[in-house]
Amino acid sequence: MAHSASFLFRPLLLAASVMVVAGCATNTYNVKINAIANEAKPSGESYRIVTKNGGDPRTDLRTREAVEYVKAALSGRGLYEAPNPANADMVVEVDYDVEPPRVEFETRSVPVFARMEGGVRSVIVPTRDAAGNVRYRRISVMDPPSQELIGFEDKTIPVTIYEKYLRVSARENVQSGDDTPPEQLWSVYVSNEAEDDDIRKALPVLASVVVDYIGVTTEEDHEVRVNSETEEVAFIKQGM
Repeated sequence: MAHSASFLFRPLLLAASVMVVAGCATNTYNVKINAIANEAKPSGESYRIVTKNGGDPRTDLRTREAVEYVKAALSGRGLYEAPNPANADMVVEVDYDVEPPRVEFETRSVPVFARMEGGVRSVIVPTRDAAGNVRYRRISVMDPPSQELIGFEDKTIPVTIYEKYLRVSARENVQSGDDTPPEQLWSVYVSNEAEDDDIRKALPVLASVVVDYIGVTTEEDHEVRVNSETEEVAFIKQGM
């Protein structure tokens, strides 16, 4: 598939300029992309999907969601699932997972608190005398100690990082009995490294980035920032 193929939504260059809304950092994903394409071999438009991670989309909810997200991404490039899998132009392989966690050390600005001892203050409280009349008297009370923010300082702290990835690749749909090995047509690998391991939340975001890089060779790793509340991600979540 040529690099110049027109996209149905979100131009490639626009992905790098996605703006992050202040205060929505938890919705923002840094996504790394590595893509390669066999531009000498047209990939066609129809496909059949296979999964590599062992999950059966007919019985495994997570795999079914991943496959539906990928189908939506492929539809964004005008590709469609072949009515007859044997006649599909290509086989699209879907693989996703969370890599084992690793620990990195980062320097972060952390708040510094000081212990403030409680002071003594006087309060007026009502009491009753022997005759039942209300009288008021002053007593002293001790306030409990408190923590007060006095500033910030840089500290190096350990941080557990999880890499969540989605790989979508296509190869020729070689018929059974054909001795010619299938050629790879294109492959897109997208990943997000963060302190959470929630692959389910990350999958539609990752799939939305796949759209831009089908049939593209990146030469080197790219990185874009994507907000999970964008229309492109909503399109992916809606599925087919």
